[in-house]
Amino acid sequence: MTDLEPVTATDLRLMQGLAQRVTAARPDLVNSDASFGELAWNWGKGHAADGASWTRRLWFSGGDPVAWGWAQLPHRVRRNDGSVKDVTGAYLAHQVHPDHAGLLDEVIDWYDGTAAGLDRTVLACAADEFALTRWSAHGYGTDPAALGDTGSWTQLNERDLTDVEQPVLPDGFRFRTADQAGPEAAVRAHLDAWAPSAYTAEAYEGVRKAPGYRGDLHLLVEAPDGTMAASTIMWLDEANRTAEFEPVGTHPGHRRRGLARAMLLHGMRLARAAGATHATVACLGAPGHPQARALYYGVGFRKFTRDAPLIKTATAG
Repeated sequence: MTDLEPVTATDLRLMQGLAQRVTAARPDLVNSDASFGELAWNWGKGHAADGASWTRRLWFSGGDPVAWGWAQLPHRVRRNDGSVKDVTGAYLAHQVHPDHAGLLDEVIDWYDGTAAGLDRTVLACAADEFALTRWSAHGYGTDPAALGDTGSWTQLNERDLTDVEQPVLPDGFRFRTADQAGPEAAVRAHLDAWAPSAYTAEAYEGVRKAPGYRGDLHLLVEAPDGTMAASTIMWLDEANRTAEFEPVGTHPGHRRRGLARAMLLHGMRLARAAGATHATVACLGAPGHPQARALYYGVGFRKFTRDAPLIKTATAG
């Protein structure tokens, strides 16, 4: 493997800039984990704990980045319940501007060199026929484990913000922001919704430092007993007037009460007031994961794009 070049905050801003330009030109070709908000969320929550296993390369034209690759190499994940997971393969997040599509071969070669000897996975965009052809030419095939009924592929959902209904919370519940509730409540809300989780106070500090984070667009729902029963972060891409929800979660003791629905509607109305005209949210797309998809469809989102999970095993070269 090559020497690691960790993803820095400066890199992140450049990568987000490319995400904004691709969104403006061909939003259907924005790869999973390569959108403005996903980049910020993944870098923010992970750079302190996992950054030593990251490496990246950027390609430029005329001073602007036109392609990048972000390889995540083997590492150990420690969760708040004491469990440990060893990640033994490599994963690539990446983006290539459609006007420079030929650079994808260089991105793939860099990834193969960086992760040589490892199983390598990548989430290509299913709408990008050129990219799928190039990945196949380099020995990548569909990942059967990711494509099963309970597989891990995701779909991106979208809606406009011209008509957003008024949110309704159960009696005694109220909306808060992270600015109002404070860091401890924001971290607890995430841990309760996603347990077991590797999220920490340090991870949240990273999220707060990520370009695009706004505490007034980090929303929580507070229960009558003071529990933060649901939470989400909205990432506002001002250049494209788009708000992206990532993540969205509800405390298991408060599910099926309409809290996430109300929070999403409230968030969309706040995003519209902040200048957004469009919203996106991703979810697992496999048939065995209907809950989040039903939630998002219920507040007006519809499928826009989806992943094409690919893999190249270590034995394939």
